Amino acid sequence: METISEQIIHKYQFLENLESWLFNMGFSENLAQLAKVSIALVGILILAFIADFIAKRIFLTSMERIAHFTKTDWDDILVEKRFFHQLAHFAPAILVYLTIGVALYDYSPKLTIVFQALVKIYMVYLSVSTLSILLDSINIIYQKYPFAASRPIKGYLQVIKIILYIFAGIIVVAILINRDPSSLILGLGASTAILMLVFKDAINGLVASIQLSANKMLKIGDWIEMPNRNLDGNVIDISLTTVKVQNWDKTITTVPPYALVNESFKNWRGMEESDGRRVMKSLIIDSKTIKFCNRELLERLSKINLIKNIVAEVNLNDVDDQDQIALINAGAQTNLNLFRRYVYEYLSHHPQVNKSLTLIVRLKQPTEFGIPFEMYFFLKEKRWTQYEIIQSKIIDHIFAALPVFDLKVYQRLTSDDIRALVNKLN
Repeated sequence: METISEQIIHKYQFLENLESWLFNMGFSENLAQLAKVSIALVGILILAFIADFIAKRIFLTSMERIAHFTKTDWDDILVEKRFFHQLAHFAPAILVYLTIGVALYDYSPKLTIVFQALVKIYMVYLSVSTLSILLDSINIIYQKYPFAASRPIKGYLQVIKIILYIFAGIIVVAILINRDPSSLILGLGASTAILMLVFKDAINGLVASIQLSANKMLKIGDWIEMPNRNLDGNVIDISLTTVKVQNWDKTITTVPPYALVNESFKNWRGMEESDGRRVMKSLIIDSKTIKFCNRELLERLSKINLIKNIVAEVNLNDVDDQDQIALINAGAQTNLNLFRRYVYEYLSHHPQVNKSLTLIVRLKQPTEFGIPFEMYFFLKEKRWTQYEIIQSKIIDHIFAALPVFDLKVYQRLTSDDIRALVNKLN
């Protein structure tokens, strides 16, 4: 039966013959051994470059061609994220790991262990980066589905990444101290409190992300407002530790997910998913311009199509329309009441106003400035620019209609008004 030394010599006979040949060529024993190791290491490096070349030229090129000719998107995303490129790096790493012991078998066992440990750490790095790329690709593929905006998975994938990094760190430490990784994992029980403190934000973010997703409180594309954080814009990204919002001035605000759970915020998604967008506008009517309508004013208002039937109900034929008491006794209409009914009819017949939702035209509590006249209705158009254009046209029309009813809007005196008054007195 062969001894261990004989088995080693038999297994690495080629290198033993190379060392003997170098010795016979006049090299010293130490120099012959060093030359043998150097030649072996150079040979391993050449083989590693060949393995890397073959992996990239054959495997990588083949996968890129397959992705190009298939109709699916997921393989194109994997190619774009360099997933297969990362896999190709395993070929030279595995070859070096399997052959490094051949070159150093009788030179330095400790150096062999060091080189193999370094290659193991490199392969751990490759494994983590490859899986990380795969998780990123899964998120990109998932976002192409219509339900992805309301149920983002980026936060959950980031949790998986953190777990991967923790396990990778444990494996690297186990390699460096030459211990079994399972024994290190069992030893982490005593460090749980420290880990909870280190990953506090990540844990809070995970819990908050689950709450936001499960309760459908937030999704990408939502318009949200948080005045206490100067936040007003669209959600563009939801991750484990941050929610990114692009404000209307194009600045980016980031908030932790748990802030959205613990604090109040306004989500405009309800408006976007409803049948209309609310308009609530007020104007102050000058109380001095409110009066009963006489025949002259009624005759003028009877020409307005929207309220001509309402005006026709008022009969002042037998009443002295210059006598205020007679107008009161006859139940005469005020110009403000007819104006309010006109605005209601105008909004009711407007093609952009949603009649199925609330429509109110009302007078509010009088103030020292006048009588607040409020309009509350919903437009069918919800896009911001078009919405502002339509509501501006409506308000413009209502302002322009006021003088027809002998009404005025309250406005404080300006310097021009005072100057005109002084000139008139002079």
